[in-house]
Amino acid sequence: MNTKIATALDNASMQRDLIEQCKAGNRTAQFELYKQYSKGMYNVCLRMVHDSMDAEDVLQNAFVDIFTKMDSFRYESTIGAWIKRIVVNHCINFLKKKKLQWEELDDRFVNLREDQGPETNDSRLGVEQINKAIMMLPDGYRVVFSLYLLEGYDHEEISEILQISEATSKSQFSRAKAKLRDILSNKREIN
Repeated sequence: MNTKIATALDNASMQRDLIEQCKAGNRTAQFELYKQYSKGMYNVCLRMVHDSMDAEDVLQNAFVDIFTKMDSFRYESTIGAWIKRIVVNHCINFLKKKKLQWEELDDRFVNLREDQGPETNDSRLGVEQINKAIMMLPDGYRVVFSLYLLEGYDHEEISEILQISEATSKSQFSRAKAKLRDILSNKREIN
């Protein structure tokens, strides 16, 4: 058997064993799963809620929920995708409690294409500058931008998750790209 295939099968078996131990309430296994996913999920939270303290709170609440609902995980997706869905839902619920405002679609954004990404005249922008610029977006823009471009949800899914229209999701994304272009073109704001 190919070594790569054998390693992948061993990893999958170890992951399944870890999940089953978590389902059984094994705290050591839960801590191991937390260590595997907490950093990535914290970054998701931070992109969505914009504040590090709020992101930490949302993450901790999400993991309490994850371990409480672990019995409902049925291996229909990867554990990472399942965890991410719960984390994103917690972020959205947190933002709803803060009464996140959505700007409705207007005629200026009806014909914008989805694949038009933020463009700047300077290709020397670093990841840190781009992340800072994303954090400068208004909440509604940042959430839709993050869900669509960074988390891979489509506008139909975003509309269901956020309970907004698909048109509003597209509008928020288009406006986020335009605002991001403005921020990135004026580097003084992000340095």
